[in-house]
Amino acid sequence: MSVSESARTSTAKTYAPKPGAAPLSRMIRAQAALETRMLLRNGEQLLLTVVIPTLLLTLFSTVDIVDTGSGAAVDFLAPGVLALAVMSTAFTGQAIATGFERRYGVLKRLASSPLPRWGLMTAKTISVLVTEILQVVLLTVIAFALGWSPHGNPLAVLLLLVLGTAAFSGLGLLMAGTLKAEATLAAANLVFLLLLVGGGVIVPLERFPEAAQNVLGLLPIAALSDGLRSVLQHGTGMPWSDLGILAVWAVLGLGAAARFFRWE
Repeated sequence: MSVSESARTSTAKTYAPKPGAAPLSRMIRAQAALETRMLLRNGEQLLLTVVIPTLLLTLFSTVDIVDTGSGAAVDFLAPGVLALAVMSTAFTGQAIATGFERRYGVLKRLASSPLPRWGLMTAKTISVLVTEILQVVLLTVIAFALGWSPHGNPLAVLLLLVLGTAAFSGLGLLMAGTLKAEATLAAANLVFLLLLVGGGVIVPLERFPEAAQNVLGLLPIAALSDGLRSVLQHGTGMPWSDLGILAVWAVLGLGAAARFFRWE
């Protein structure tokens, strides 16, 4: 064998390509990391997920603006702001980001990649969960600095946060997959503001007329706020009624999103 033939053989053995997709778990991790970086670099997303909840918690805990009942204001506000953080990430932020990805054809191109569609949605869910963990840690530190004294079962808190995330994710994906991007942007922000005021986050539901309380109490943000407040402020056990409401919203939202989501 000549020197040139030997070099070609060595090169072929060393640099021969191995075509094929990466393992599915690696693709999902890579996409989740990308989704998380994009979310954290977006100024509007940071405003919704970090700045607004932090300002609300700090302002209303230190300034007597809203009557939150007996006890320290932060004990009432911290669970509600945690619920707001979940909604801002899983619903508002995800709906807006996914809606514009759909408009610009990003979802269509990703859907034709080796990463399956369910893998893409799994990566988005992981990104949401990572962001929520960062939010919860930040808001918890701030709440403790303001004198928060939480009680209750951590497992109940975890179940509420998981079901709340599932419920809001389903609703966010449903909106992003059925409306135009501009309509999603307007509707998601409007819903965020309406639920901030009428979802028991800052203003107790007891301040509303009784007829309105019965309706507002069925909203996912109200169920999440009330459930977290029952556990963390009052130290109750499993808030089964609130968990049930969130479970129903999660099933309906995710089911509708899977049925009606349009990738183009």
